[in-house]
Amino acid sequence: MWNRLMMFLIVITMYFNGGLIPNYLNIKQLGLYDTIWALILPGAISSYNMIIMRTAFLSVPDSLEEAARIDGANHFTILFRILFPLIMPTVAVLILYYAVGHWNGWFNAMIYLKSRTKYPLQLILREILINNDSSSMVATATGDTGDKLAISETVRYATIIVATLPILFVYPFLQKYFVKGVMIGAVKG
Repeated sequence: MWNRLMMFLIVITMYFNGGLIPNYLNIKQLGLYDTIWALILPGAISSYNMIIMRTAFLSVPDSLEEAARIDGANHFTILFRILFPLIMPTVAVLILYYAVGHWNGWFNAMIYLKSRTKYPLQLILREILINNDSSSMVATATGDTGDKLAISETVRYATIIVATLPILFVYPFLQKYFVKGVMIGAVKG
């Protein structure tokens, strides 16, 4: 009964949100305004990701936990030596979700940060793209508009590459867990 009630309360938070203004007032009253914690703490846990993690824990057979208890394992041993290695592919996926979400997040930084020195890279790149209009670019001495447009497009594509490269570098390190997750249910024979 309590499991269903807790799940219901968690799912309710996915559908109903206080909104932008109450979140802003909450951040301001907690003293997080213009700090990096205003970007990290509100998005530290997602209801959707919590449901994914719960499902991963429930998919581990109870017999593994019972066998470990018979062998004398305590709760932490069961968690870190049995459960956690089995759900590592799910953890890797959630790490990638959070990493991409925080890496691409510029909107909360725009709202909660006022000092420019604390801006994340995505907000700076966004400003570069907005300020990058071809009329203010100086291309050559002749002032050819085709060259100005080419410089404008080059800056735009360079910002896309800068924004994408870190996530592309992280993915190969997590890929082995994705492969393990696909192979967990495979049958040998």
